[in-house]
Amino acid sequence: MLTKRIIPCLDVKDNRVVKGVNFLNLRDAGDPVELGARYSDTGADELVFLDITATIRSRETIVELAEKVAEKVFIPFTVGGGIQTVEQIDKLLRSGAEKVSVNTAAVENPKLLTEAAQRFGNQCIVLAIDARQSKKQPAKWQVCIKAGTEPTALDVVEWAVKAEKLGAGEILLTSMDADGTKAGYDNELNKAVTDAVNIPVIASGGAGTLEHLYDAIVDGGADAVLMASITHFGNYTITQMKEYLAGRGIAVNL
Repeated sequence: MLTKRIIPCLDVKDNRVVKGVNFLNLRDAGDPVELGARYSDTGADELVFLDITATIRSRETIVELAEKVAEKVFIPFTVGGGIQTVEQIDKLLRSGAEKVSVNTAAVENPKLLTEAAQRFGNQCIVLAIDARQSKKQPAKWQVCIKAGTEPTALDVVEWAVKAEKLGAGEILLTSMDADGTKAGYDNELNKAVTDAVNIPVIASGGAGTLEHLYDAIVDGGADAVLMASITHFGNYTITQMKEYLAGRGIAVNL
């Protein structure tokens, strides 16, 4: 049985980790390098660093941050935010990132996934999907881009299937509706995507209790669970999460 991964997410704005609710009302959560190193030292399987203002401000993700993180973090980490070209992906991977996450650029230029996968291998290419429940069709979700500020006509499940064919090696699936609420993951969304693709899916948005992590894996079919609020502000440790999941029969790296 493949082990399930515990992945803290560090949303970075102006070189600080921030966390909000439904992508709004951001509060400071610390220094990204220090926080990343702490998670690395306390048992996290991977980390995700997302520059949440990069796309909106049309600038590159901070390569310097990746270099600083690589010096102090000794587990795989993904960097995303504002990445638009294969050259930028190359620069980030050379800076120490294990994977690179793309969202807006992949929607606007789907060939980017193919070009990047062919050059670096699809295991390096993570497609981030910010999903919002459709107001017209409640059983469906629409893809949002530009840090969730711009809805598109793309259906989340259809886009996930297409992206896998194009070369994405993993999907980081965030429910904008559940984000930061601590009310649990949107497991209908997670299950719809995990049933449709054959690549790993990371569930994101809504973790509030240890049971929510279990539910995302069992009910949502997630290969990994991403969380922010409950780790950044001291609700639970990585050890508590893993011991809880192991106690309920989920294979994790203890």
